Amino acid sequence: MSILKSLTCKKASGLSRRELFRNGGLMAAAGLAPAAVSSASAAPAMTFGAEMYQSIGVRPVINAKGTFTIMSGSLMLPECGEAMRQASQNFVQMDELMAAVGKRIAEITGAESAMVTSGCAAALVHSTSACIAGGNPERIARLPNLDGLKNEVIAPSWSRNTYDHAVRMLGVKFVEVDNEQEMRQAIGPQTAMVMVLATTEDSGPFGLKEITTVAHEYGVPVVVDAAAEDLTIPNVHLARGADLVAYSGGKALRGPQSAGILIGRKDLISAAWLNSAPHHAFGRPLKVAKEDIMGMLAAVEMWVKRDHKAEWRTWESWLDEIAVSAKRVPGVTTKVHQPSGLSNRSPRLDVEWNGDKLGIYGDEVEKHVFQGDPRIVLGGSRGDRRRGGECSVTIMPWQMKPGNSKAIAAALHQVLSNPPKIETKSASGPNVEVGGQWDLHIEYEVGSAENGLFLEQKGDSLNGTHVGEVTAADARGWVEGNEVQFRARHRYEGSEFGFTFIGKLNGDTMEGEVDCGEYSPYGPAKWTAKRHEYGRPGPVFRPVKNV
Repeated sequence: MSILKSLTCKKASGLSRRELFRNGGLMAAAGLAPAAVSSASAAPAMTFGAEMYQSIGVRPVINAKGTFTIMSGSLMLPECGEAMRQASQNFVQMDELMAAVGKRIAEITGAESAMVTSGCAAALVHSTSACIAGGNPERIARLPNLDGLKNEVIAPSWSRNTYDHAVRMLGVKFVEVDNEQEMRQAIGPQTAMVMVLATTEDSGPFGLKEITTVAHEYGVPVVVDAAAEDLTIPNVHLARGADLVAYSGGKALRGPQSAGILIGRKDLISAAWLNSAPHHAFGRPLKVAKEDIMGMLAAVEMWVKRDHKAEWRTWESWLDEIAVSAKRVPGVTTKVHQPSGLSNRSPRLDVEWNGDKLGIYGDEVEKHVFQGDPRIVLGGSRGDRRRGGECSVTIMPWQMKPGNSKAIAAALHQVLSNPPKIETKSASGPNVEVGGQWDLHIEYEVGSAENGLFLEQKGDSLNGTHVGEVTAADARGWVEGNEVQFRARHRYEGSEFGFTFIGKLNGDTMEGEVDCGEYSPYGPAKWTAKRHEYGRPGPVFRPVKNV
């Protein structure tokens, strides 16, 4: 049984962007990750047309999960594709192009100024560079050497997230604060900016408005990451005092996936552009092409022309079609959830049932439809065979196409009304004893690591600590016969990453495979653990627990 069945059954509905990325390794842990890339010497030739992906051996998916980059973002609007095609037919001077496009986007959004970037993360990089180096060529050339420059970024603790890695690229130090008093104490001559993730929490009591008020007293700019949000006009974050707001182009705006926009203060936008390509700066690798720039402008133009209410009604009709079909199975119920914030704004449907009564569980349904034909990615699952009881799967219609709802309805009805036989193997012999301290070795695709492992065993349950090179995290799992499975979720700065260990005990040695979630796209790594011999020198661990 997959470790996910025990350790990742959190209900998927109503998730904020921050909660969604915390479960970012879900698909890989559930066995939904892509198969290892083939090493065959002869790759199939590409053909153009509707079967383009299939011609090179890639199976497209029906996206009922949302605008995840790992699922290739959103479906680009036809107008964006046409704008990109036409843009590719001429040369332009890039400074002139960005000035004109930025002016137009600013007119539409009501911001002072704007620019197009190669994604929201790139916008965060350029914002940080702008706040540190400004438009000074000498400082621009020095980055990321921060000697003598501002090198600290303040963030409310509730805002720290894996995406602020884009800010840390400049080598800055994050300083977390929990309230206004701590923020005032933290601001100093080294403070370059304040970073805030747009969530429902930014409304207070220590929210964006309060944060910007304090920051501006000290002349410190505030940057907001609003990647997955709807583009509000007038802009809600600028209205609360933000100086810069970054959006993804390949999410709600349905522009090019490799583009984004940065809106806000004119001087900071100008500095952000100077710190990005085509200029020779830290942001040079984050190049945005003329095609993406014009495609992104088309997406913003279309944003104010699209009938968003009609889109919403269409999404609800698709969910209703799926719900009616699912409820034809005795014991199945459904529930629609409305979004609570600006991020990932789409209604969501939970399909619920008792796994013990139907004979199939949430994680099994999620995996079954992903492996089916058509291939469907659901918005998450709850419930597993090990725990039994109540189960559910979630459907988000945001990125579905006409006809997808019919396919999803049919697939869910089929698997719930006539569950496939799930082979489960029973443990052979009594459960082994694995409690104690272990010296853990992990062999990655490239490189290896010496870790530590401390386990406590009660019956078939495991609890303990997995100690990495600089982080440590709780480990939880179970034992079945001589099979051992456990998972640990680590945190470093704003980032989170997980390890799922599956293996067997043989004497004083455990070995098996470890799934690293999004960091195992080509297959799991290998691990070996040996019981620690007290009195004998072993690996030296210097963990910084949950930095």
